[in-house]
Amino acid sequence: MCPPTGLYGPEGILPARRTLRPQGKGRWQQLWETPTLLWEAPLLGLDTAQGLELLSLLGTVLALGALLTRPLRHPLVYLLLWAAYLSVCQVGQVFLYFQWDSLLLETGFLAVLVAPLGLPPNHKQSPQGRPGVVSPHEGLPFWLVRWLLFRLMFASGVVKLTSRCPAWWGLTALTYHYETQCLPTPAAWFAHHLPVWLHKLSVVATFLIEIAVPPLFFAPVRRLRLAAFYSQVLLQALIVITGNYNFFNLLTLVLATALLDDTHLAAKSSTSRRKRTPSSWPKALLAMLALLLELAVYGLLAYGVVHCFGLEVDWEQHVVRSRTTFTFHQFSQWLKMVTLPTMWLGAASLAWELLTALWRWVQVRGSLQKLCAAVPLSVLGTATVALFLISLVPYSYMEPSSHGRLWTGAHRLFGTVEHLQLANSYGLFRRMTGLGGRPEVVLEGSYDGHQWTEIEFMYKPGNLSRPPPIVVPHQPRLDWQMWFAALGPHTHSPWFTSLVLRLLQGKAPVIRLIQNHTPSYPFHKQPPTYVRAQRYKYWFSHPWEQGQWWRRQWVEEFFPSVSLGDPALDMLLGQFGLQDKSPPRARGSSNTLSQALHWIRKQLSPLEAPALLWGLLGAVGAIKVMQALLGPQSLPRSKEEKHKPASQEDSVAASKQASPAPNSSSSSQIPRRKKSP
Repeated sequence: MCPPTGLYGPEGILPARRTLRPQGKGRWQQLWETPTLLWEAPLLGLDTAQGLELLSLLGTVLALGALLTRPLRHPLVYLLLWAAYLSVCQVGQVFLYFQWDSLLLETGFLAVLVAPLGLPPNHKQSPQGRPGVVSPHEGLPFWLVRWLLFRLMFASGVVKLTSRCPAWWGLTALTYHYETQCLPTPAAWFAHHLPVWLHKLSVVATFLIEIAVPPLFFAPVRRLRLAAFYSQVLLQALIVITGNYNFFNLLTLVLATALLDDTHLAAKSSTSRRKRTPSSWPKALLAMLALLLELAVYGLLAYGVVHCFGLEVDWEQHVVRSRTTFTFHQFSQWLKMVTLPTMWLGAASLAWELLTALWRWVQVRGSLQKLCAAVPLSVLGTATVALFLISLVPYSYMEPSSHGRLWTGAHRLFGTVEHLQLANSYGLFRRMTGLGGRPEVVLEGSYDGHQWTEIEFMYKPGNLSRPPPIVVPHQPRLDWQMWFAALGPHTHSPWFTSLVLRLLQGKAPVIRLIQNHTPSYPFHKQPPTYVRAQRYKYWFSHPWEQGQWWRRQWVEEFFPSVSLGDPALDMLLGQFGLQDKSPPRARGSSNTLSQALHWIRKQLSPLEAPALLWGLLGAVGAIKVMQALLGPQSLPRSKEEKHKPASQEDSVAASKQASPAPNSSSSSQIPRRKKSP
């Protein structure tokens, strides 16, 4: 889809062309220092904004194609998708400075490694139509996905406590979160009015899932990994229900699928699995030890939660009481003690994965097949180790002393590729904001400077009687930045001055960011003469207040009343470097590609982004259902298959039963893992 021209177009809030100014450097040096394909837009007769549109459209087509067709699930396709999003992020400025943008970039690069290079040697199909052979290197990129999920969740839990936020330490964060988050959903209103003890217990569960559970991603016992998977699914599902966090939670769920295996995804009954399990005493002993380890882990987790958060059941009040029983100093000492061991845990798990891949390579039969398997194994093995070393640097940011003790080679390697965002630091919901009510900026316009009309946005809170929207997986970037702007003075958000200027000028692309349906914008016929902004405090309404979702109270003036040509406005624009000293060049209408982009933009502009996204996802889902219904597995067997001699099938089965166990274990037909996340 096309990026909003109201953000990055020539008449947008932060025109993208300002970010790409040639510095007289060589072409390749310029591309390396600012890695974006938009440097090549002039070769196509496009300006930077049009290049953004072209990249976005090509990325959408490639992504949909990869979802629908197997040949497009190729490393080169995912590399193009990663390069396209990296190119957009280079000019996205403040509107693309979100952790989930970094997460999408890191995940996108891992998708390049996860994507199958081709059919492995001696590739055969299983009777059910699934591949029966696995490449030796196939588990390595999936391990990187698990390591990324671990860093994301563990760091997100740790920073809540290292920030010293009183709401997290007092276990009261969720009594504010549902109300003060950027874009709540209608379900957030109901969650906000749950009992306080349940909110505090939910915070305890959050710490459990984000800090204590992630090490289980590398557990040797399969059921422990599955328990970790479903705990992450529960957390992300609850966040999706109560908050509009665009694609972040969906992306996290995709990462979590790396904890699953084909046996679980096949959804076969446990009885059928039990019948195939040999009853030899060594395997029975291992199963018993695994069960004991599993019970010990669950017991340790339960004891740790009760001990660290003082859980007590009040039978008279029918509540569960909780409180933090450790101090900041104790937590800091614990974090200092476990940060390096978690890195060693990752290193040990990676070493085991590398040994497993090497063992699979040894099992490959034939010199040519072994040589063909050795090349991707060597490349992916080296890439996996390098990415692991790079990721240790941003991971260690959460504990400064551990960061300083890292191997200097890892620091140098990270510094070399840092601008490519191959590994990033994470830490979501670090501090709770709006503890005394959520601050909200309300824009107002006037023709005479006396009668003021509020300018209401499509998604952020404004009208007290309008219910919170559901916009997942779309992220309205301007609405999000309005939330951040309300947390401080307007001088901390220079782009806000540019927004005021565009509203005074009546620029249609910017107006469509506020109201996609133009008649809903109060100044659609004539731009306002004056614009100002007020800061309010918003709270969810009480259950007994009928017809209202919000209540609010005026706090102060956020941005003074200004008009075009106002010296105060010109001074702010000059101070922030937002004045257009050189007007943008006219867009060439004779360029066929420019005309095509203009036509596509004109067709898509009337559509709201959430509806468009869900329409595309629904179409993809419908096509996948049709493919499943009309696929080869659902078709009747051919006459040749129906009349296949039974003796041939019996002989094949007999030969398999007669083959000794060592030969069957050395075969390269290992159950295949799932596709890229």
